[in-house]
Amino acid sequence: MSIRDTPKPIRADAARNRARLLDAARIAFASEAPVSLKQIARDTGVGIGTLYRHFPTREALVEAIYQQELDQLCAEAEALLRIEDPAHALRSWMDRFADYASTRQETADALRAVLASDIVTASPARAQLRAAVQAILDAGTAAGTLRDDVHAEDIVVTLVGMFTTTSSAGGRGQLGRMLDLLMDAVRCPAA
Repeated sequence: MSIRDTPKPIRADAARNRARLLDAARIAFASEAPVSLKQIARDTGVGIGTLYRHFPTREALVEAIYQQELDQLCAEAEALLRIEDPAHALRSWMDRFADYASTRQETADALRAVLASDIVTASPARAQLRAAVQAILDAGTAAGTLRDDVHAEDIVVTLVGMFTTTSSAGGRGQLGRMLDLLMDAVRCPAA
């Protein structure tokens, strides 16, 4: 590897600005009011140029928020397994996926575009989701509550498909019913 191939370290102030921009955007997007990128920059105390250096498009900002929340969501799979049986842990994890993905009105369309793009089909995000689901499936197979022929990849693709095709009119209720159907498909039949 040459010196040219080594990534340039991020300055501490730039890293702080990026983190503050993400925090401000998360709060702004959670509100019911429309959000402008200029307002997010103002709320953070930086110029719009700083925001665009970190996030060249609105979608890039949404993607970064999505990635942070995805990291947290995937980490929750193991935590759920410590407090719930695997079948309930999987359903709880699906609910958490649905909650964070569907409750942000301002970012819903942008997040749908992110989910439908190569971002979720690309290996890093998809691998994260697959690993979280696989941990729960493995525990469920060992406990005899989840089928052993279910592939984590199939669960991930189904979840993404459910979210991207669920209408905002049907909302969380419709998505919940669909998740129940998916759970019925992955549970072991009663002995």
